[in-house]
Amino acid sequence: MSDLSTIFSAHGLLAQTIPDYRPRSQQQEMAQTIAQTIANQEILVAEAGTGTGKTFAYLIPALLSGGKVVLSTGTKTLQDQLFLRDIPTIRAALKVPATIALLKGRANYICHYHLERTLASDQIHFANRNDVQYLNMIERYAQRSSHGDKGGLDKVPEHASIWQYVTSTRENCLGAECPHHKQCFVMEARKQALAADIIVVNHHLFFADVMLRDEGLSELLPACNTVIFDEAHQLPEVASLFFGESVSTGQIFVLARDTLSEAAQSAQDFTPLADAAAAVENVARDLHLTVSGKQQRLSSSQAEQTPGFVDTLHRLQETMTQFVALLESQAVRSQGLENCWQRAQVLLVKIRQWHEPAETQHFVRWLEAFSQSLQLNATPISVAEMFSKQVHANARAWIFTSATLSVKQDFSHYNQMMGLVDAKTASWESPFDFQNQALLYVPDKLPDPNTPQYTENIVQTALPLIRASQGRAFFLCTSLRAMQQVHASLQAVFEQEQLTFPLLLQGQETRSAMLDRFRKLGNAVLIGSQSFWEGVDVRGRALSLVIIDRLPFASPDDPVLSARIEKFNQEGRNAFMEYQLPHAIISLKQGAGRLIRDENDRGVLMICDPRLVTKPYGKRIWQSLPPMKRTRNQAEALHFLASTL
Repeated sequence: MSDLSTIFSAHGLLAQTIPDYRPRSQQQEMAQTIAQTIANQEILVAEAGTGTGKTFAYLIPALLSGGKVVLSTGTKTLQDQLFLRDIPTIRAALKVPATIALLKGRANYICHYHLERTLASDQIHFANRNDVQYLNMIERYAQRSSHGDKGGLDKVPEHASIWQYVTSTRENCLGAECPHHKQCFVMEARKQALAADIIVVNHHLFFADVMLRDEGLSELLPACNTVIFDEAHQLPEVASLFFGESVSTGQIFVLARDTLSEAAQSAQDFTPLADAAAAVENVARDLHLTVSGKQQRLSSSQAEQTPGFVDTLHRLQETMTQFVALLESQAVRSQGLENCWQRAQVLLVKIRQWHEPAETQHFVRWLEAFSQSLQLNATPISVAEMFSKQVHANARAWIFTSATLSVKQDFSHYNQMMGLVDAKTASWESPFDFQNQALLYVPDKLPDPNTPQYTENIVQTALPLIRASQGRAFFLCTSLRAMQQVHASLQAVFEQEQLTFPLLLQGQETRSAMLDRFRKLGNAVLIGSQSFWEGVDVRGRALSLVIIDRLPFASPDDPVLSARIEKFNQEGRNAFMEYQLPHAIISLKQGAGRLIRDENDRGVLMICDPRLVTKPYGKRIWQSLPPMKRTRNQAEALHFLASTL
């Protein structure tokens, strides 16, 4: 503990080696608590306000512990930041000879087998002309790269459609039977992870490994002494995804494509297989069409009442059954066809289980329609019991940290969701001076959020603040529909009044590119939805106003939320106070956290929703936000913004 005090002191190793380092008591206390948690192999849920320096607070005790540490983050961007910048910085400062490895999901690594097949195939119809050019770049990159991580090839966009043809999935990987097994980039990344002291993963990969281990198939992550989750507020949703089951028409399309490719190489003389692959693909597309144009998420009962859905699902099962039989007859002809047969069987079983589940008490069945595919899901109503088993399976330290885990420093909502009933909890306030740096403005005279003209009203109410701030604003919306409405309204007003603030809309380009442009412009208004509520860091004068359209309560029509509410009600508990409200507060804290990112930042947080003031639960919400001054007076908000110029 004393070593940590020295390291974090004004004249310690960090101050000597890291430019602009300043000691913070919160950071040192957090580091000491984490060191104790690691030493005692305990469970810690730790909330650290913006500016605490939580990354260094967990990295330093982790590096000094001498054991194996798995560090899981919310995004690949944060993964890269930790691996390329933060850990090397700390390792150099401490002079600790720890080895580090970066491990991502297999879709991030080029697959030699699928690249070779794609280059040789005349069956693939690329989405656009760029894909042919991209394919040549990928081929050259695969020959010279030591790791095959697609993140190292900037010239090919991350979401380019060509990637699906040159990477593998868990289903279509040939494993030890692959002719390129010894050169496999995924295997090499896993080998390095097994040998490293610190392994940096992301939440999706961590839970994929948990499920693989449960199925007895593999162990991606090594046995370790400590697991640290950064951005831990994302875990309940990720855990729900992986502890459930899903099957999509997209998987069927990929299976059909792979079957055609393998058949062209190994079973050209057996035309019924190609016909069956095309038939399966057509029926899967028909199933998607039965719900396309409708709301994105439907419960199973809603889907089953949709005209054509049940009949088409039956037809899909019949067509898949025939397809499986034909694949079985040709499976001996190549390892690739054998793999397609195995995958087809698994998909057929999942479709049957979704349609006729053996046990539904603890799961909710629902579907989600995307523009190009349809996904059938079975999601656990609670992940607490399943995750608790994982945590208590082995003696090791578990650390969960984020800026947003509690409601007024009460962690019971988060701990109950994750099954962490015996966890220690700790909270450190942000070192920023919110009383002087920020103002919370809740406009008066706004209508109820459920009224038809609500979005138009909030745009008109926000305009004087946008003018006063001279742009420099985030307009965060709780739905894509509201985001589009806000953008259209602001665009019309800006043209009418000849306001020159650039308007940026989520989806026009990648998030990182849009943030770069926002920072460089210095007077833009960025309108976003979920993508910009968290993980976004804009410091300085470019951002001085954050507008939130309404309190982020999840829609009660959502099938998963609806099932969870029903479970609370059956147990005689208050679903709104115990689940919906805490969930909304944690989401709101994320959005509000975009405003003050530095000790010199100043700005106004405008929350348009009148329920923050008019409802009894409103006080609980604003008391969970950073301790900034509050006002309902527009003139006071305008005056504060003027002081930020």
